[in-house]
Amino acid sequence: MDAGFTAEQDEIRRTLRELLGKRCGTAEQVRAAVDSPAGHDPALWDTLAGRLGLPGLALPEAYGGIGCSVTELALAAEETGRFLAPSPLLATAGLAAPLLLALGTQAQRAALLPRIASGGLTAALAVPGAALATALALTGTNGGDWAGGGRAGGVQARKAGDGWRLYGQADQVLDGHSAGLLVVAAHAGSFARSRTLLFLVHGDAEGVIGTRQTALDATRPRARVQLRDVAAELLGDEEGSEVPDGLARVGDGAAALLACEAVGAADRALARTVEYVRQREQFGRAVGSFQAVKHRLADVYVQVQAARSAAYYAAWAAADSERVGGLALAQALEALRHASGEGIQLHGGIGFTWEHEAHLYFKRASGDELLFGPVHRLRAHAAEGAGLFETTGVR
Repeated sequence: MDAGFTAEQDEIRRTLRELLGKRCGTAEQVRAAVDSPAGHDPALWDTLAGRLGLPGLALPEAYGGIGCSVTELALAAEETGRFLAPSPLLATAGLAAPLLLALGTQAQRAALLPRIASGGLTAALAVPGAALATALALTGTNGGDWAGGGRAGGVQARKAGDGWRLYGQADQVLDGHSAGLLVVAAHAGSFARSRTLLFLVHGDAEGVIGTRQTALDATRPRARVQLRDVAAELLGDEEGSEVPDGLARVGDGAAALLACEAVGAADRALARTVEYVRQREQFGRAVGSFQAVKHRLADVYVQVQAARSAAYYAAWAAADSERVGGLALAQALEALRHASGEGIQLHGGIGFTWEHEAHLYFKRASGDELLFGPVHRLRAHAAEGAGLFETTGVR
């Protein structure tokens, strides 16, 4: 592994940091984007997609992408996380597009991936209930019937002539209210041949009802998607044997992106806190000059740097099929929670006001833990996968 960045990678980071600093540099700008009908600034997304090509960074050139690796997309995610920039990047480029690339037929990839790469089509992964972390194999194995079946609810799929029909509901679909394409996980088959398959559904198809939900982290919009006898196209083949492993691979890459996002957010939260304690005075001195405050911020700094190293390694390893994204995500979310929590504390009375930007970072950490964690389960699953809990019989 080369620990240095290439000139192209440095340019991605610099360009994004300058652009997002102007468009999402203040809490007021972020909240304005969040309050829009789409949950993000469409003009900014057009710039990120059309001018910078972010959705196509990790897609092959044959499908209109740039042909980079997960590493470049992760570096872009670090900058979007730094400013908590609301965008469909994670849902589209981190979850849906890799599934299309891994499991889709040649015709499906050729029809959809160029539109995603250009930014003309956004996509979202719809998983029933609160099973997103399970489906992506981040907190446990995804071989079970997590898509729902029988009376368990979820989303049901049935054959109808040459196609499929879906019925059910997914409650936590990232950017599901505005996505042009939904990749829906659904339960299919009888009890004897029960399996989970993935389906493609147009966001404006008849019977699709996407309702934006109130979320703890408003900068990561999510929706309840209801499917009422909706026509769907099967993604890949009908056997579905590759679906669990495909979701697990995509989940590891998405975890690396999320880890880099969290590192960027934690770094920004720490920088804003350091800036404030240098200015705020108490007893005639800057608060940042007190040794206890220095020690607390030094602890945050060390934790953020350790999380950055883990996140970068996870992004690099994802291209080599080494699955360490979940462990990096656990460390990054813990660093963000610590950095944002200390930020609230060290900002004093103003930090406890709901309108202060420090709360946006704290809610990002808490919201991501609810969706993709919690931290202790991410670590437990990583430890189990590494065989740390296996007994050898040696006494």
